[in-house]
Amino acid sequence: MENITLLIGIVIVTALVFDFTNGFHDTANAMATTISTGALKPKTAVAMSAALNLVGAFLSVEVAKTISGGIIDESAGIRPEVIFAGLVGAIVWNLLTWLAGLPSSSSHALFGGLIGATVASVGFDAVNADKVVMKVLIPAVAAPIVAGIAATVATRLTYRLAKNRDERDTAKGYRAGQIASAALVSLAHGTNDAQKTMGVITLALVAGGVVAPHSDPPMWVIVSAGLAIALGTYLGGWRIIQTLGKGLTDIKPAQGFAAQTGAATVILASSHIGFALSTTQVCSGSIMGAGLGRKGGVVRWSTAGRMVAAWGLTLPAAGLVAAGAALLAEQGDWGIATVAVLGLAVSAGIWAASRRKPVTHDNVNDLNEPQGIAAEPAGVVTAALQAVAPPPAGPLAPAAPAAPTATVPAPATTG
Repeated sequence: MENITLLIGIVIVTALVFDFTNGFHDTANAMATTISTGALKPKTAVAMSAALNLVGAFLSVEVAKTISGGIIDESAGIRPEVIFAGLVGAIVWNLLTWLAGLPSSSSHALFGGLIGATVASVGFDAVNADKVVMKVLIPAVAAPIVAGIAATVATRLTYRLAKNRDERDTAKGYRAGQIASAALVSLAHGTNDAQKTMGVITLALVAGGVVAPHSDPPMWVIVSAGLAIALGTYLGGWRIIQTLGKGLTDIKPAQGFAAQTGAATVILASSHIGFALSTTQVCSGSIMGAGLGRKGGVVRWSTAGRMVAAWGLTLPAAGLVAAGAALLAEQGDWGIATVAVLGLAVSAGIWAASRRKPVTHDNVNDLNEPQGIAAEPAGVVTAALQAVAPPPAGPLAPAAPAAPTATVPAPATTG
């Protein structure tokens, strides 16, 4: 590490900050249904998820290789300040969607940020378009559909097998199954998402000439990325947990077990072959599939529509922010400092806005006054998302004020 310059050090710290936001943004992937059904207490759930995310970070480096030497051409002259700008774009989008309670993809925010900054700095030739299509875009479309179908089939099979059994007895068993499957999703999340930060740091080390191209992430990179995502996971993204656990569909223990098992299977299989898919999209697809699989189950499609709109906006939105940051960062030290100050100011503003109506482990299962997706998101997210999909109607819509009613005196009675 003796050859790491100040700029590369800044990039590494920024990458770990992104990893931290990835942790609390994506905690809902593993624990939303477990918390909403009461299988685990909220703080216990996020603590378990954090520990398993840390373990998962050590299981594979295939996704990290996709990031460090896959979507971006290492030999195209990518400089550390470009990677820094890409990370800033990803962090800003992550925080905006967290404020709105929208389970958007941290992975796609990262890809969009890196691609936008690279295109603005070097040009389109520095982006491996075929890798982007094969290992990012196609999995982004296919994975949630596959996970949703698997969860639908698993839910229907589960209810059929338990048809003649006492519901209270089966609920206990499924809660235990939920805990086990949530642990598996957390482990899978660590193997997939922690590696993305490892890949970015490795890309920065390659760009700075610290390590050779196509190198595996050094051990200190693996350890630091695993710790950052675990810490973010422990703090819990309660706004997004509320959306996935309560806002998308009403989850019963059997559905939660089926959804988490299907999601974990898809994520682990994708990590093994190096597909850098979005665990958020996979878990969201599984939850919707579980909602469809239960007889009488309802999926709130208005909420789902806003989520899909956020998914579609993530790559270009993060890319545009990162492109602007890259053009500024390339002006020299003052440009890099300006990007850092602006990023910190935006992040502080988003945090301050979130304190107005906080969502914590104490009220994450309350939907009387939802603070996440059902509430009006602030600023840029409002304009962007409502232009694509209108605010939700139905169960999540704010209640209309009651019309005034006149008091009619009761007719007098005679005895």
